[in-house]
Amino acid sequence: MMATIKSHRATREQFEQDAMRLLCSDLIEPDNRERLAGLLKSYVFADQLNEAVYEAILGAGKVPARRLRELLPGRVTNLGFPDFELKEYLGQSGAMDDIDTLFEHLLELTGECPEENRKAMGQSA
Repeated sequence: MMATIKSHRATREQFEQDAMRLLCSDLIEPDNRERLAGLLKSYVFADQLNEAVYEAILGAGKVPARRLRELLPGRVTNLGFPDFELKEYLGQSGAMDDIDTLFEHLLELTGECPEENRKAMGQSA
């Protein structure tokens, strides 16, 4: 049973990080970033660093993704995470994230994911 809980937590943390990657994406306009971030306002984060990144994104306001990426390291450091690595929230260098998957993970965290074809987090196919 302990492994299931640990697996669920790891999945939640990965979904949180994916949601932050979505919010940092060049493909998301500032207005849309603000709306998407608003979906997570009542979400309770499993990982404190992901929560700090979220708070830093909210605090940055409606700025272009490039400016957001400039602001995040200082803001997250000021929130108590001096070892913050921005690259972990930008995806793999040279690879395009599957924006649909990142968006689905954000929706999964908010409970807004459509019920059909939905699996419990941490459950294998």
